[in-house]
Amino acid sequence: MAPRLKERYREEVVAALVKEFGYKNVMQAPRLEKIVLNVGMGEALQNPKALDSAAEDAATITGQRPVITHAKKSIAAFKIRKGMAVGLTVTVRGDRMYELFDRMVNAALPRIRDFQGVSPYSFDGRGNYSLGIKEQLIFPEVDYDKIDRIRGFQITVVTTARSDEEGKRLLELLGMPFARS
Repeated sequence: MAPRLKERYREEVVAALVKEFGYKNVMQAPRLEKIVLNVGMGEALQNPKALDSAAEDAATITGQRPVITHAKKSIAAFKIRKGMAVGLTVTVRGDRMYELFDRMVNAALPRIRDFQGVSPYSFDGRGNYSLGIKEQLIFPEVDYDKIDRIRGFQITVVTTARSDEEGKRLLELLGMPFARS
């Protein structure tokens, strides 16, 4: 069974995008390609166990095991050597991506204190949207008692849109709560 957001995309969103932007073919309508979740772990230098805890949180949120990222070069000021573990990343595609986006938009983001909507200006010029989350606790699947420390992470929603305008409209139709400017 397909995720409900994927069904909504096929039935409502594609038709609205084709009508609004005048595409000649439904395959020209932008779609979600992947969602990338990044966690930067400067604390992993002193506490290697923190990386395991963050990986467990990321796996709980996304349903996939994260990949540990390593430093590309040494930086003496930060006491980082080439090859040290400095973070982790998870790339989610397919049905899991639609489920994650649905949970993020409908369950997680509204749990942020004093939430007024996400910034409509965080697009990269090619229709992709990036968003910073200050704590992993906004996701309902993360158990408060099992976390050792509150961590922030970055979520990037990659679309096939060719412009920010198309990408923003796609995310609006999928339910992304943009702040009123």
